[in-house]
Order: sequence, then structure tokens, then C-alpha cells
Amino acid sequence: MDTKELLKKVRKIEIKTRRLSDHIFGGEYHSTFKGRGMTFSEVRQYQFGDDVRSIDWNVTARYNEPYVKVFEEERELTMMLMVDVSGSELFGTSNQFKKEIVTEISATLAFSALQNNDKVGVILFSDEVELFIPPKKGKSHVLRIIRELLEFQPKSSETNLAEALKFLTNVMKKKAIVFVLSDFIADDYDNTLRIVGNKHDVTGIRVYDEREETIPNLGMVQMQDAETGEIQLVNTQSKQVRSAYGQHYKDKVAYFSNSFNKSGCGVINCRADESYVKKLLGYFKRRG
Repeated sequence: MDTKELLKKVRKIEIKTRRLSDHIFGGEYHSTFKGRGMTFSEVRQYQFGDDVRSIDWNVTARYNEPYVKVFEEERELTMMLMVDVSGSELFGTSNQFKKEIVTEISATLAFSALQNNDKVGVILFSDEVELFIPPKKGKSHVLRIIRELLEFQPKSSETNLAEALKFLTNVMKKKAIVFVLSDFIADDYDNTLRIVGNKHDVTGIRVYDEREETIPNLGMVQMQDAETGEIQLVNTQSKQVRSAYGQHYKDKVAYFSNSFNKSGCGVINCRADESYVKKLLGYFKRRG
């Protein structure tokens, strides 16, 4: 897309997602994801009801009247958005492709972090890490992330989540809030996820289309694998074919849920024709 069209799309997403983060998610995000701890702020005179354990005895002895230590939450956090840009994200039978919904969710989360003065970084991945944007603060940085999500053209159409998770562990030495946005049509990432889950606060957001769950009876249909490019003639009239496809899909979803749950990570399932706003808000409230 040309620059004018791109800026128009960025602006449209900014208006929609910023409104959500300002009015809905800001407070929920703040209460759900805590800072690293409490840091000393100041001392003040003791007031009725103060916890006696917070009395600063050195200052109290100096002024001959009780003073207490005041602590503040050490708020600054880092959010990492890990976004699947493989070929299967360019699928959708409702009003939007999965990729467009992932972009909106990412923008909403990024603006929620911005509102709390937290850093935001991005890893775009296929079967390799396609792009890494180091965490930074500021509106212009968030808008750059949205631009990349809209116009980035990956080199590969396949998926390897384990490689992206390994990359995360190498570049993020301190604990971060990590959102992984994908359809999770992937394998062999449970062991790596367990390592990442021990260090970071991880949530998997599975964005999927209802037409991916089952194949309708359409007779002989030519189908193409969005990730490998392989084309096959499929007999959708066959109950065996439809059953095998449905079971394969269920196995992928079960692997996703089990892997994240066993690793102590959060899970959000968001169907393309459902409101991601309700899904995110419900998740934040449960965690908060």
C-alpha cells in the first residue's frame, strides 16, 4: 500500500484501539500486571491508623516524634508482543482476516502499556524471527509498531514458535509481560514455552476462524496450504476426510491449551467473529 493509505489505516486503528485502552483496558491492565515491587519514596509524620511496622525509628529518634516510611509501587514494566506473521494468518471468512484482528489486539495492548508509561517491544515471527523492535516508550514508537504490523511482508510463510520463544529468552534478560498472538497451528514448542513461562509473565492469544474448525461438504475441492503452498484435491464428501481434518484441528487446539496451562501461562481464545474486547476484558478481570 502507498504511504497515504498506510497512514490512513494507522490513524484508523489508533483511534479505535486508543479509545479502548483509555476507557476500558487502562485500569484493568494496571491492576492485572504489577510492577517489580515497592520502592522507598519518603518519610512523613505518623498518622492514626498507620501500620506501626512502617515506623522509621532513626527519624523518629531524631525528631522525638513518630515518622513512617512511605513506599510506592515500582511501576515500570516491559511488554513484548510476539506476533505470528506466517501464511495462515491471511485467512478469514468473516469481516476480517486473522491478521487484521491480531493487529487491532496488539495495538490495544500497546496503547494500554503506553498509558501506564511501560515499554513495548515486538517480535514478528514465521519459522524464523522476521523482525525485532526493541522495547521503548512513547506514542511514536507504538505507531511504528502498528505500521509494521500493517505492512510487513514476511520472507517465510511457515511457523516455528519454538524458535521465536528461544529468541525472546536471549534478548529479554529481565522479566517481561509477553503476549503471543497466533492461531497456534504449530508443534513442538511446549518445552521452550515452559522455560519462558518460568521467567516471564506469558499469555497466549489464539485468534482463529470458525471455518478452520471443520470442513463443509462441498464435493471435490482444490485446497492450498497457506504455509507450505502445497495444493491438493480434497474429497470433502468423505466423512472420513472431514473427521480426520476435525480431529487434527482439535489436537492442535488441545496441544496449545495444555502447553500453556502446564507452563503456568495464560490463555485467551478469540474467534474472528467474536468481540476481542470482551475476551481481553474478561481475562484481565479474572487475573486482577
